[in-house]
Amino acid sequence: MLIKRAADIRSSEITDKRQYLNRRAFIQAATGTVAAAAASLIEGEELHAATPAPHGRKFEDVKKSAFSTAEKVNTWEQITTYNNFYEFGTNYDSASTFARSLKPEPWTITVDGECNRRGSMNLEDVLKRKTLEERIYRHRCVERWSMVIPWVGFPLSDFIKQCDPTSKAKYVEFTTLNDPKQMPGVRSSVLRWPYVEGLRMDEAMHPLTILAVGLYDEVLPNQDGAPLRLAVPWKYGFKHIKSIVKVRFVEKQPLNAWQEYASNEYGFYANVNPNVDHPRWSQAQERRIGEFFMRKTLMFNGYGDQVASLYTGMNLRKDY
Repeated sequence: MLIKRAADIRSSEITDKRQYLNRRAFIQAATGTVAAAAASLIEGEELHAATPAPHGRKFEDVKKSAFSTAEKVNTWEQITTYNNFYEFGTNYDSASTFARSLKPEPWTITVDGECNRRGSMNLEDVLKRKTLEERIYRHRCVERWSMVIPWVGFPLSDFIKQCDPTSKAKYVEFTTLNDPKQMPGVRSSVLRWPYVEGLRMDEAMHPLTILAVGLYDEVLPNQDGAPLRLAVPWKYGFKHIKSIVKVRFVEKQPLNAWQEYASNEYGFYANVNPNVDHPRWSQAQERRIGEFFMRKTLMFNGYGDQVASLYTGMNLRKDY
């Protein structure tokens, strides 16, 4: 897959930070208050969020996907400045400020566990063998906000087949990079690092599940999980593990990072279910970033026709 690089963007073309959506601005708009956001200070130096504009490194020959939703897509600015990536901090705008320290090239993925092709893979070599698609997916965060995001990626099932898992492989476990030099957030004890997530094998093999490497046909920005992240559109956002460095095929259900932190709040499955409340708030409604009013949350985030059969006979209140 070829990537072409555009010339640097002139400073006059860059959207002013005050004009794009971040957490503080959104709260101010929703409550009707007006207050100036305090500048972030570290060691006496002011830090600004990363430029909220495409960086000009586009993928060529990206195919449109039949799995895409027809809903209005969120803007590049919204998607790249309002997200959770605790390896860079706990605020929604932390990643857009601090993720510039991440070095996504070169990138190696280690494959281990119950498979016949263990070892290390260079991401660039993997991409040369893949046809990339644009998948416009709904994204629902457990904190009740949502977006519609035009991911660029390829089916996780393609990668799994390449690894040739054995019959003992019932689950796929993913691990995020754990590097305090590149990721200042891992110096904190907010979670037990590295970040770990997992899927049941049939979930991982489902055609909706993809490994994303881009956004808006651009190479994936650091703050959105560069260079490789998971996208499982019927599950809450914490399942969509970012900056993946290890894939392991296992027989027993993995313990994901947020389940380990608070198992009463974050289960293994994390299917979007408006009928199961988070212990501290209702999940029946959500607010689409860029909109003021709440909207009704859809079962399986609106992908029920495609994925409900995966959970036939399961108690979705117990297996949350």
